[in-house]
Amino acid sequence: MNVISVKDEKEMSQIAAEKIIRLVHEKPDAVLGLATGGTPEGTYHALVADYQAGGTSYRKVRTVNLDEYVGLDPEHPNSYHTYMQEQLFNHIDIPEDQHFLPDGTAASLEYECRRYDKMIDSLGGIDLQLLGIGENGHIGFNEPGTPFDSGTHVVTLTPSTRHANARFFGKPEDVPERALTMGIGTILKSKSILLIVSGEKKADALYFLLNDPEQTVRFPASALLTHPDVTLIADRAAMSGLPLKGRNY
Repeated sequence: MNVISVKDEKEMSQIAAEKIIRLVHEKPDAVLGLATGGTPEGTYHALVADYQAGGTSYRKVRTVNLDEYVGLDPEHPNSYHTYMQEQLFNHIDIPEDQHFLPDGTAASLEYECRRYDKMIDSLGGIDLQLLGIGENGHIGFNEPGTPFDSGTHVVTLTPSTRHANARFFGKPEDVPERALTMGIGTILKSKSILLIVSGEKKADALYFLLNDPEQTVRFPASALLTHPDVTLIADRAAMSGLPLKGRNY
């Protein structure tokens, strides 16, 4: 794992955006795996700023998102479809039929999960997957206990995850109880992974990831230790729990 320590969330977001931009210039038809939530917002803002300055085109890029809530219509203000439109897709030149998210309103959720994995495979797989990490170590919506070989699946969100996402809904009980998420196995098929971590609330999770050599389903992010090409970008607050000397990551 390549670890990049940065000053703050702004620097983290800029460096992450630069890595994505570099890939798109090298491979204009790249498949990008995208994440949602608070952590990647700065990265998306930086991508939009680059595009608006006459920079990178996304005309040939394809994107696939990690997850979506079960039961939320794509037009719902708190759906991840809406999030991606507002944060990125409405502001760059990616065609409407080249960005994909799971359908949380599908008649058969199990069929939708299988379809989504097959669709990713049909695109040639994910070139770069952007990830955050939850306070309990979840990646995507893969909660503790998720097998490392899991494909896209339906998950029941833990109370801690629903509480963390309540800021987008108003109160925890308004957060849907279930979601569709790429499985850990799906994520690990990505050619490269970009993990961005910011803030003191993530310090314990980051400490566990970098200092405990055990790979355990109790801490889903530990699966990333098996991947050959992971870059972690973390700010000082997130790194605050780590030893200042003798780091060997």
